[in-house]
Amino acid sequence: MHYLLKRTLLMTGATLLSSGMAYAQTPDLSDPPEIDGDKVGDHGSVTLRMGLGLAESSPQYISSQYFADILDQRSDGRITVNVFPNSQLGDDVQMMEMLQTGTLDMTYPSSSPATSYVEELAVFDLPFLLPTREAAIEAMRSDAAQEMLDAFDGTGIKALAFSENGFRQLSNSAREVSSPEDVAGLDVRGLTIRTMENPVHLAIWEALGANPTPMAFGELFSAMEQGVVDGQENPWSTILTSNFHEVQDYGSETRHVYTPFIKMISERTWDDLDPEYQALIQEAALQAADYEIQLSAEYDDWSRNQLEERGMQITRLDDEQIAAFQEAVQPVYEEWAPRIGEDLVEQFQQIAESSMTE
Repeated sequence: MHYLLKRTLLMTGATLLSSGMAYAQTPDLSDPPEIDGDKVGDHGSVTLRMGLGLAESSPQYISSQYFADILDQRSDGRITVNVFPNSQLGDDVQMMEMLQTGTLDMTYPSSSPATSYVEELAVFDLPFLLPTREAAIEAMRSDAAQEMLDAFDGTGIKALAFSENGFRQLSNSAREVSSPEDVAGLDVRGLTIRTMENPVHLAIWEALGANPTPMAFGELFSAMEQGVVDGQENPWSTILTSNFHEVQDYGSETRHVYTPFIKMISERTWDDLDPEYQALIQEAALQAADYEIQLSAEYDDWSRNQLEERGMQITRLDDEQIAAFQEAVQPVYEEWAPRIGEDLVEQFQQIAESSMTE
């Protein structure tokens, strides 16, 4: 493991232990790939500030340190990346706006709040569209996905690479959920579920009978602790590294949406860089994205098991139960597939079908 990343992981572990946080263990993660490639020329010193939404123990943060390590080593220390986790610099929406104004260099949001810049990204938000990680990776590496990244050009943001946020799971503090009826409540009130600021996600939870409530991620823990919302939906690794199990008693393995992360850089920052630095940053972003996907896969099942050990009651849904959720959210396709683009939705459906038959 490279010195820069190894030092960061050791410091992160020490911070977690000294602060008394419940999350002190980590899975047996793969070391980052060896850094190779020629060193770039001297085009001056550059310091990049990158804001993240998630914690230091997340795959997002660890892979971002690997990204920083690549740039440091291949530039002989002339390119430095300072990473700010835990929504220190703002939520995803705020940090993307900061990229546009040039007050922040880089960020790494989920694709869902980025649909306000590139509407086609909403294809990733369609429920149960990508059934496996293999299908999701193929979709993220497709020509259609690259066109979505290219579509950011001119917005003030340059999108560099997709990586894995992961399959979203439901958690809540009110009751066990194994059916759409449990979400809607029927004899009791429907669950109040925090969502990202994304209209497709709102439509999903409305179709399921919940009360969806858009909210910045950095506000979510306290909102659940205070009972402002009953629950939320995120990958198991995010639920664990954010310590949501401290305020959420129930989890349901719904896998209802697969969302990617997008590594981004401000166009103002990008345009000021020498082309050789630009090429290196693009290459490092793709390498770090591959590592993040690997880390996320290693974290997923482990995180679910850790949540159970910490007291969360997790319901694993069978095929029949998943089918009931799929049927309940069909109105979302009827409303959104024409708006996103029928051809694009069909391309992703074909990717999903081919992954199931291979």
